Amino acid sequence: MNYVLVAALGLAAGVLSGLFGIGGAILIVPGLVLLAKLPQQSASGTSLAALLLPVGLLGFLQYYKRGLVNLPYAAIIAVGLFLGALVGAKLAVSLPDATLRRAFGAFLMLVAARLLFF
Repeated sequence: MNYVLVAALGLAAGVLSGLFGIGGAILIVPGLVLLAKLPQQSASGTSLAALLLPVGLLGFLQYYKRGLVNLPYAAIIAVGLFLGALVGAKLAVSLPDATLRRAFGAFLMLVAARLLFF
């Protein structure tokens, strides 16, 4: 995989994250698995490392400047994210790659169905 394609994947994920408030992982993880041929666990870890600061900080500032952030809710969610990421990462690295890939695919299908039909 060349660095230009990885950079394009990051740019697309950043735009979608800022536009829809989604985690870029919804685009980055499948991109790394399908295009870069990374194992699911490596794709998840790489996505987390890449998203840690740029998306959260810069996206947050744009919404915060317009009064569109509920800070108490954000703090409560952050605690859950902090603890949940630890549990999720431990679970992810313990599962076979194929199992994790199928679970991620099922998750994406559920999200898509929810957004399209409910």
